[in-house]
Amino acid sequence: MSQENHVNESIINEEVKEFLEKGKRTDHMKYLPDMEVIQSDVMDKVREAARNYDYSLYTEADVRRALAHDYKTPEDFKALLSPAALPLLEEIAQCAQKETRKHFGNSIYMFTPIYIANYCENYCIYCGFNCHNRIKRAQLTYEEIDKEMAAIAKSGLQEILILTGESRKKSTVEYIGEACKIARKYFRVIGLEVYPMNSDEYAYLHKCGADYVTVFQETYHADKYETLHLAGHKRIYPYRVNAQERALMGGMRGVAFGALLGLDDFRKDAFATGMHAWYLQKKYPQAEISFSCPRLRPIINNDKINPMDVHEAQLLQVVCAYRLFMPFAGITISTRECARVRDNLVKIAATKISAGVSTGIGEHVEELEDKGDAQFEISDGRSVQEVYDSLLGENLQPVMAEYVYV
Repeated sequence: MSQENHVNESIINEEVKEFLEKGKRTDHMKYLPDMEVIQSDVMDKVREAARNYDYSLYTEADVRRALAHDYKTPEDFKALLSPAALPLLEEIAQCAQKETRKHFGNSIYMFTPIYIANYCENYCIYCGFNCHNRIKRAQLTYEEIDKEMAAIAKSGLQEILILTGESRKKSTVEYIGEACKIARKYFRVIGLEVYPMNSDEYAYLHKCGADYVTVFQETYHADKYETLHLAGHKRIYPYRVNAQERALMGGMRGVAFGALLGLDDFRKDAFATGMHAWYLQKKYPQAEISFSCPRLRPIINNDKINPMDVHEAQLLQVVCAYRLFMPFAGITISTRECARVRDNLVKIAATKISAGVSTGIGEHVEELEDKGDAQFEISDGRSVQEVYDSLLGENLQPVMAEYVYV
C-alpha cells in the first residue's frame, strides 16, 4: 500500500480503533430493511472489471494504439489510465482537448453548490461532516434557503447543486423536495448531492424540480470501503453503487459519478468509475452522464489527510482518460482544486466549473454567515465574476445554464 495512491492509514485514530474493537459494525454488503433492491448486474460487472485490471501490464505501444482508435474501448481506457501513459501525457492531453472541442465547442458550464444542512448519520473517517466529528451543525429553514438562493441568483448563475449531510432524520426527502421547489423559482437546472435514495424517492424529487443526481462512490474497492465507512446507511456498499441507476429509474435526466481520488488505488478507482458510467450509459442511452474528479482535502479536526496523494499529473491523466473514453460525458472540476489547476483542466477536457463556492451552511447571506461548519477546505475561492472573466480570458465561453424548459 503506497502513500502515493492511498489515504494515510494514520487517520484511523484511537477513537476509531476503539469503535472497531467493540464490533459495532454491520455487514457492509447486506442491504438494510428500508433499502430498495433492484435487479441489476451493473455492480457485479464493474467490480469484476476492476478486479481484473492490472495496469502494470500496459506498455507505451498499448497507449499509442488506444490513442489511434476513433472510439475507445474499455481496453483502451485501461491503457490510458496506466503508468505507461504518463510519459505521453502531453499527447494524450492534446487528443482530449480536440475531443472536448469537437463535442462541446468552447462552452464551459458554470454552477455553484449550496449546502443547506450538515447533519450526518454516517461515520466516514475522511469526511468533515461525519457524525463523530465535533463541528457546528446547522440546517437552513425554508425561508433561509430562499434567501440564500435569491442571493446566489443575483450573481447570474442559473444552475445550482443542493447538498446536505447524509441524515434522513434531519434532511428528510420532503425537506429536500421543498428546497428543490424553492430552487425552481430562481434556477433552470437543479442538481442534488445528498444521501442515496430509493427510486420512488428520486421520482418524487424529480417531480419537485430536480434534474440530476451526483453520488460519489468514494472507492469501489469493497474491502477498503468497509474500513472507511464504519457506521450509517453509507456503510452499505451495494446500495450506494446502485444509486445512479435508481435515480434514472426515478426519472432523473442525468447522473454524475466520482471516486474520491486518494482513498485507495486511484487508477483502479478511476477505471471502476468509468466502467460504472459506461455500463449505465449502455443500459440507459438517454441518460446524461458526467464525472467529477475530486481529490482528498483537509477537514476540520483531522489534519492528517494528505490532499497530495494524487498529484496533478495523475489528475490530468484521469480527466483526459474519461474524456477520451466517454467523449460526450460532462466533466466537473470542483474547488477542491486550486485556480491554476482548474483553469488548466477547463482548457483541456473539463466542461463544468463551480464558482462563488462555500462548503459551509449559510454563507451567501450575511445574516446567516458561519451558521454551520464546512465539509472541507476549498482551494479556489474566486467569485462568480472572477471565474467568468477568467474563462473569457482563455477564449472560452461561460454558460450559465445548459438546459431550457419549454
